[in-house]
Amino acid sequence: MTDQNLTIIGSQEWCSFPELNTPAIRARIDSGAQTSAIHASDIRRFTKNGEDWVRFEIHPLPESRHIAIRNEAPIVAVRKVKNTGGSSESRYVIRTALEMNGESFEIEMTLANRDAMGFRMLLGREAMKGRFIVDPSGQYLLKDYDEEDIKKFYINEKRELAGLKLGLLATNRDLYSNRRIMEAAEERGHDLKFLNAELCYMKMDSSDPEVRYRDGTILNKLDAVIPRLRPSMTHYGCALVRQFESLNAYALNNADAILKSRDKLYSSQIFSKHGINTPITGFAKSPLDTKGLIEMVGGAPLIVKLLESTQGKGVVLAETSKAAESVINAFKSLHANILVQEFIREAGGKDIRCFVIDYKVVASIQREAQKGEFRSNIHMGGKASVIKITPEERKLAVKAAKVLNLPVAGVDIIRSNKGPMVLEVNSSPGLEGIEGATGTDIAGLMIKAIEKKLGYHKS
Repeated sequence: MTDQNLTIIGSQEWCSFPELNTPAIRARIDSGAQTSAIHASDIRRFTKNGEDWVRFEIHPLPESRHIAIRNEAPIVAVRKVKNTGGSSESRYVIRTALEMNGESFEIEMTLANRDAMGFRMLLGREAMKGRFIVDPSGQYLLKDYDEEDIKKFYINEKRELAGLKLGLLATNRDLYSNRRIMEAAEERGHDLKFLNAELCYMKMDSSDPEVRYRDGTILNKLDAVIPRLRPSMTHYGCALVRQFESLNAYALNNADAILKSRDKLYSSQIFSKHGINTPITGFAKSPLDTKGLIEMVGGAPLIVKLLESTQGKGVVLAETSKAAESVINAFKSLHANILVQEFIREAGGKDIRCFVIDYKVVASIQREAQKGEFRSNIHMGGKASVIKITPEERKLAVKAAKVLNLPVAGVDIIRSNKGPMVLEVNSSPGLEGIEGATGTDIAGLMIKAIEKKLGYHKS
């Protein structure tokens, strides 16, 4: 105890919430934050005895996402809080008893998505006022628990929900996006298998078609598959998606839609047909047409793109007509299929990524190219920041996803003097940049979209 009778606590401590059936949850102690926050999912407002209540699930252990504790509490307030990406979001505030150091006292805390955080709980200065003083160099000064203690606390909390059987069709299970989708499916009580597309094989048979995994497992009874195919796997991966669809599995992005989005010429033609504004785009087969092609898109500088480029790879800026001719003819000598596209100088190396789920824009970020680079892709070193898009941009993003028939899409938009333009649409958009910048649980929304499509309702 200090002279002021304040208890010294470390920068990390264990908290207990008996009213929320949560006997132990690690908390980051943050005197810089005013309000406390706890990680919650499946947050739903409802009315009880004429009052506003909220129903939610707590996942106290990030390493054991199958542990889900269902709770409900009266809503004390709804507050605007800045998330880690710097944007404001509305959060429900509840009041509950917190036990620490043998004492029990009431605190207010917000229900928040803390998936991107290392701790499921943040203890702010309002809760500590008059009780604790923080030693930033210390950890678990009040008490600590080992793995066996935690097992005893939560041994009966494993959720036994009859969830959906899902397959994540990709090649690298360690990618952030794939890990988040697996975590989100588990958090919502589903059985999701990671399926390396390279290790799947199939049997076409009118009476007994199959998809098998290399270990011999038959994969015929999946409710849905989530394709996350790298470009080199497009042809074989889409064949697998079609096979799963023939076995009555729902595909969150079907094979035909993926193929349309991956073929930049085809998708450009679709956009043109449906009146979707894009930079002027040209295509030619013969090197003899190179000069006419350059003139057709307004001359240099211009962009040269491989038809199946992704993440900024296979995209070149030609700053002069001579350089453009050289690049185009070099690609053609390699028998590569390319597009030539108008360069939108006024965009200043910035574009907007709109993440569309179930034909709604659920999050958007602005991506800015690093100095000396014209490509704003995060994988190319681009910087992401939260941006508020205009109604016109929102409508454009949704329309682009709809005409390609993609329930899940990353729609890239550029701001030009002629209004917003669609640059391209990605059928396997990455989650890391947009979840990190906005704090939105994109992976969870993807799983919810599958639940909605299949009419699945949690009990």
